[in-house]
Amino acid sequence: MDTSTMLRDQLSRLLERSEAHAGFDAAVADIAPHARGTRPAGLPHSAWELLEHIRIAQRDILEYCQDGPYVERPWPEGYWPSTPEPPTLQAWDESVQAVRRDREEFQRLIADPDVDLFGAVPHGAKHTYLREVLVAADHNAFHVGQLMVVRRLL
Repeated sequence: MDTSTMLRDQLSRLLERSEAHAGFDAAVADIAPHARGTRPAGLPHSAWELLEHIRIAQRDILEYCQDGPYVERPWPEGYWPSTPEPPTLQAWDESVQAVRRDREEFQRLIADPDVDLFGAVPHGAKHTYLREVLVAADHNAFHVGQLMVVRRLL
């Protein structure tokens, strides 16, 4: 396996797997619907807020890496849900599925040999595809850790 393929494979796994910590799928599994909108004492976010923030931010980074229009969201309101509770019972599952779909789309982007991982993304001349994948993975890992704390306290 050449180094480019190896790097692409490792980046893809970084987005999906939990090597040294809990992964996304474990963090969102089996949280009771009545607890998803609860902010544990002393913590600023509910499981729903963290899930939606992961979804929105990952989608934003993916759009930043793609050709086509990119609209920067306002901070912080553009990256967080407006309420601690999911608006519907189905919203939780839809958000989980959206995170997984966008992760898979990111993985397809990474696997594309025509994408120069060290090349600039379409919407950021100083930012590379490699940087954006690492930012997405790091961001998700941080908030997955927060989700695990919320789970334990619930």
